[in-house]
Amino acid sequence: MKRYIRLLIIPALMITLVSCSKNKANYNFKTWNKCDSLDTLKEFVKEATNKKSKKYIPVEDRIVTFDMDGTFVGELYPTYFEYNLLEYRVLDDETYKNKASQSEIDAANSIRDFVRNGTKLPDHFDMIHANAAAKAYAGMTVAEFDKYVKDYAKMPANGFSGMTYGESFYKPMLEIFDYLEKNDFTYYVVSGSDRFICRALVESIGIEPNRVIGMDVVLESSGQGDTEGVNYTCGVDETLIRTDELIIKNLKTNKVKQIAQEIGKIPVLSFGNSGGDSAMHNYCLSNPKYDTEVFMLIADDEERDHANREKALNLKIQWEEAGYNVISMKEDFKTIYGDNVLKTDFTF
Repeated sequence: MKRYIRLLIIPALMITLVSCSKNKANYNFKTWNKCDSLDTLKEFVKEATNKKSKKYIPVEDRIVTFDMDGTFVGELYPTYFEYNLLEYRVLDDETYKNKASQSEIDAANSIRDFVRNGTKLPDHFDMIHANAAAKAYAGMTVAEFDKYVKDYAKMPANGFSGMTYGESFYKPMLEIFDYLEKNDFTYYVVSGSDRFICRALVESIGIEPNRVIGMDVVLESSGQGDTEGVNYTCGVDETLIRTDELIIKNLKTNKVKQIAQEIGKIPVLSFGNSGGDSAMHNYCLSNPKYDTEVFMLIADDEERDHANREKALNLKIQWEEAGYNVISMKEDFKTIYGDNVLKTDFTF
């Protein structure tokens, strides 16, 4: 009798294992249309996870990097979340706006003019913003800043109905996260935005804080004062505070340096949407050990999102010439933010 039971159990286990393996290979992408970019990704994953394939990649080397803004989080209102947040902090937040320095006010007004009037942002505005943002949140503890970001993220997204800023994830890209995780890939968010802003936003979709790389400011212990950290031992009752000293704006080659320092391995897949991600993509393509693929999203859907289709189609040509796979939000996504989210006019 016992032998009979074992014979029943073993086939059942085999069926379960085969079923699990099959599910990984045949992931149901519900929010995607059939497209070349998705076919390329699925073929890559199929080969990378097949131990009999010459293109097999061990689990520990299945490293993937994702930009955030415009890659899986919407560029809303119609710019980066962290730009929107700085504009609010400096110009609208009653608890802070009267304390802001002139450089912060100038940066915030540049964002407001860009959004409301279409005025061109000043040259090198990424660094102007980074330094202004460092000042604007200086003195906040890490926990206070996390709450500040999450509170702002609860606000309705300007230019849309049915969505807050904190819900503005591209649904098809969330499926990519799930698909890669089910196939034992480890993914990292590598963004030009503030590391702690990114952490606050992606927490809701289950991305751990140690998988986020971004712009950084110097932190100090609450009792440290002017003493250098190397000469100071923080107490158990102290907390970490943001300072106004910028460490790094995580764009272009800075992304590559941060990946090398914090991950220690060259990615095999990379996802982005702008020229600020090209260095990260090229680093991935330089991997000497494994085949790689990189993907660029283009914001070419003017009906469901705030986009510039002409600019996006020009970028498509540029990205394809660089050897990148192009994901069209218009052609490849069945939905962007979900069917209950509708594009509206901006309100000011």
